[in-house]
Amino acid sequence: MPFKLLKYGLSRDYPVSGDIPATPDLRPAYDVVIVGGGGHGLSCAYHLARYHGIRNVAVLEKGYLAGGNTARNTTTIRSNYITPEGIAFYKEGVALFERLSEELDFNVMFSQRGQLTLAHTEATLRSFHTRAEMGKHLGTRIEVVDQKGVEKIVPLLNMDYGGPLEIIGGLWHADGGTARHDAVAWGYAAQAARRGVEIHQRTEVEGFEVAGDRIQAVNTNRGRIAAGQVLIATGGMNYDVALMAGVELPIRCYPLQAMVTQPLKPWLDTLVSSVSLHTYLVQSSRGEIVIGGGSDPYQLYSTRSTLDMKEHLAEGAVHLFPFLQGVKLLRQWAGTTDMTPDYSPIMGASPLANLWLDCGWGTCGFKATPVAGKRMAETIADGRVPDILKPFALERFESFQLLNEMGATAASH
Repeated sequence: MPFKLLKYGLSRDYPVSGDIPATPDLRPAYDVVIVGGGGHGLSCAYHLARYHGIRNVAVLEKGYLAGGNTARNTTTIRSNYITPEGIAFYKEGVALFERLSEELDFNVMFSQRGQLTLAHTEATLRSFHTRAEMGKHLGTRIEVVDQKGVEKIVPLLNMDYGGPLEIIGGLWHADGGTARHDAVAWGYAAQAARRGVEIHQRTEVEGFEVAGDRIQAVNTNRGRIAAGQVLIATGGMNYDVALMAGVELPIRCYPLQAMVTQPLKPWLDTLVSSVSLHTYLVQSSRGEIVIGGGSDPYQLYSTRSTLDMKEHLAEGAVHLFPFLQGVKLLRQWAGTTDMTPDYSPIMGASPLANLWLDCGWGTCGFKATPVAGKRMAETIADGRVPDILKPFALERFESFQLLNEMGATAASH
């Protein structure tokens, strides 16, 4: 039987699906041009093609597919936010991740292992009670646990009893999890390409032709293309790309670093984050311990890693799990976060009639990949912003209707 199966797999009769097609020549015009070939752009393209029948779509990526922030995040998925608007949005994102492998017919390695955020002070614990009650009210699985509850969830954790960083409780979010970032992007890309979407790698946008309140065309390093609708979803480059169209966004960019250790035997089956230590850890499917923290404190577009952040993350990880001392690091990297003043994204309309925004994700972009693509596709197809996205409008900064999620980001990502 195994030999027959091997022969069938190698035969021409086996229904092999091809890779993503090579970058084609640019057409003169497209109904929709998506700037950014990362998770959000590819998700939007897929939803446009599958659910709205819009297939004359070009995804423009200046580098290689999903090679920007999509390749540099630490794959955390959660919905334990603070504002009702944020919780509702990310809750839908978690639900889409739960069935994403089936949706894309591609294993995105989604692992719903839960997230435990640690409280080292009474003030932090009080804030956790507020977040837990808000989350429960909106239907997420979230609760505050005491010291015994923390020890039960992560038995190997250093509780530091009597010490300056004693763990006095935690916020347990059972809906939290992880997925493979490259699998998510490639799954969306493959399904979009099969439905006629064109993916143009190594195609850099150099400017927009704007007439009145509309973008007429997109100028790239490979030529000019007319565009009916344009979506900007370029991660850390959102500010610069939008500025090419004359739209200035309230965004500042900061590096965000992370690192991974050598593979170890499985011992950490949940995500663990500490607000006070500004450190979080999760063990990947390959056994590596992924360690991350907060953004760097200075505005910069660099994606180079730094020694001081390596030392900071290592110190936090070793404090939580002392037996990690001496474990070797394999690699360290950085991405570029596009932060808004209230730590919530900007989604929906822009000052231009046919330019749509998917920007300002900061440290929260990956977990929103399915829901952002779904809802932005709906926005473009219908020509109006759905109710779930209206709170994230650009205009909120003029009316001071902010969605402050700063306390829910920290080192949780």
